Amino acid sequence: MAVYDHILVPLEGSATDASVLEHVGELAGACGAAVTLLRAAHFHTREQRASELEDGEGALERAAELLRSRGLTVNTLLLSGEPQDVIVQQAAELRPDLIAMATHGHGWAKRIVLGSVADHVRHNTDVPLLLLKGGPGS
Repeated sequence: MAVYDHILVPLEGSATDASVLEHVGELAGACGAAVTLLRAAHFHTREQRASELEDGEGALERAAELLRSRGLTVNTLLLSGEPQDVIVQQAAELRPDLIAMATHGHGWAKRIVLGSVADHVRHNTDVPLLLLKGGPGS
C-alpha cells in the first residue's frame, strides 16, 4: 500500500491554487495516488450562483487537465456551501488519506477576527492535512 492512495484537494480558484497543484502533482505522481479536486461554490444571490458555478467548473477542469497531463487519475467535485463545511463533509464521505490545501498565511489576529477555512478543517477532521502557503501576496 502506498503512503497516499487518495488526496483531496480543495481549490478556491485563485493564484494560491497553483502552488498546491504543483505540490500535489509531484506527491500524487510519486505515490500513485488518485486526486479529487473540490470546489465549494459559495453565493448569496441567483446572479452570484450562476457566476460562481461557471467559474468553479472552469477552474476545476483546468486544474484537472493539468494533473491529468501528468498521468494522474483525477476526479472533480463542485458543491454548494460554506467552504469549510463542504471540505469537512467531503473528507468524511470520501475518506481520503490526505487533504492538501493552500493557506493564506494570515497571522493569529486575522484568524481570530476573520476565521480560517484551514483552521476549521484542521479541528474538524481526522484526515491528515497538508497546508501549503500560497505565493506572494497570499
